[in-house]
Amino acid sequence: MVTRPVLQQQSLGEAIKSLGGKAIHFPLIDIVQLTRAEDIKYLENKIRAIDDYQVLIFVSANAARFSKEWFTNCGVKIPEIITVIAIGPATARTVSELFGCTVIHSDVGVTSEDLLSLRELEEIAGKHIGVLRGKGGRELLSAELRERGAVVDYFEVYRRKIHDYEPKELIDVVNRKQVNVFTITSGEALVRLSELAVDNKATLSLIPLVVPSARLADQAEKLGYKIVRNSNGADDVSMLAALQDIASDDTRHN
Repeated sequence: MVTRPVLQQQSLGEAIKSLGGKAIHFPLIDIVQLTRAEDIKYLENKIRAIDDYQVLIFVSANAARFSKEWFTNCGVKIPEIITVIAIGPATARTVSELFGCTVIHSDVGVTSEDLLSLRELEEIAGKHIGVLRGKGGRELLSAELRERGAVVDYFEVYRRKIHDYEPKELIDVVNRKQVNVFTITSGEALVRLSELAVDNKATLSLIPLVVPSARLADQAEKLGYKIVRNSNGADDVSMLAALQDIASDDTRHN
């Protein structure tokens, strides 16, 4: 079961199919445009004042894609003098392709903690940093950057919306499609999966669950999932490798 938002499902689904698996698409979170006039005005003002910033941090590929649309609409380009950072290699590639700039990322992981270990974010007192993301989300990154003396602003370029399902829809799909692995790429999606599990939690918790980080693995275990595999990345290659490991385990056990 691929639970990514609709726009991010295709590539992983095709990769799964190319290796003989079946991808069941069941988006748990929808990524949608901003609609509130005050949010749009605030964002556009930040983009037009881009020269005030020394560092920009993109926290996801979604943030990169939506940011590109907003920057284009505002007629603004990222100045070459700005240091551009992304949460991981996949997001870095997306930012680089869309904005045509050099992008720095951590080589050790794809979490906020890994990002904070970058040399470029050590001596940042007095620097203005823009964090490009969706509305809401973890505060660890910005809190630590401010603790180090930076001035941090959010460029919230999209919003998330819970996909509307009834709990019985999840268990019906799992049973009908014979789902035997879940893939989850965000904490919000993991919480949503648990909300939909309700009376079927005991059964669903025994299905292997692939997550992209140690933080999410810990969260999943605390929510009661028994077989959790950390892929160490939300990109297709990392997720696919974890899925292949699970398939290999099943083959050996059989």
